[in-house]
Amino acid sequence: MPGLFVTGTDTGVGKTLISAALLHALAAHYPRVVGMKPVAAGTELVNGVQANDDVLALRAASTVQVDPALDNPVLLPDPVSPHIAARRAGVQITVAQLVGAYQALRLQADAVVVEGAGGFLVPLSDTETGADLARALALPVVLVVGLRLGCLNHALLTAQAIAASGLTLVGWVANHVDASMLAQADNIAYLQHQLATRYGSRALDVR
Repeated sequence: MPGLFVTGTDTGVGKTLISAALLHALAAHYPRVVGMKPVAAGTELVNGVQANDDVLALRAASTVQVDPALDNPVLLPDPVSPHIAARRAGVQITVAQLVGAYQALRLQADAVVVEGAGGFLVPLSDTETGADLARALALPVVLVVGLRLGCLNHALLTAQAIAASGLTLVGWVANHVDASMLAQADNIAYLQHQLATRYGSRALDVR
């Protein structure tokens, strides 16, 4: 069963948008596609229930509905780093718990897109990070690069961390998060060359 792990150079770079686009693309080939947000931090009241926008967007892009405990096993109210949000909520996050939810979820789907929280090394607890989760899932990784000043360093550091985790950077997406950024095309061209040369990773055309 195919699956992808989507990470980003930072928070707020468009991981959910790209994850939803990947789900739509996979739906053309697989009847049952599901998005998973293992840890979501930050909720608001929607129809009388606390909900997270990213989780709702992934569910809307999925072709089957599953138990919320599977596609979003950890939902935290405060929009801060997961390890802090969990501590404030009195919740303990473990990679083993998240992997268990993924394994149960994949039995109900032909393809799963897993969207990580924040950046690749975001802390999930005092001892585990998003990289530990990605490594445990052992899925090919898609990197979302938020195009803004500093993105080259962020992208190369993240790609290096992905490779150091023994994972395959199967592709990356440039997302225009700062319309005022100068020389966007030059930045994209540099990343295309560097990520292809160093990691064999290509830019994906995701719409």
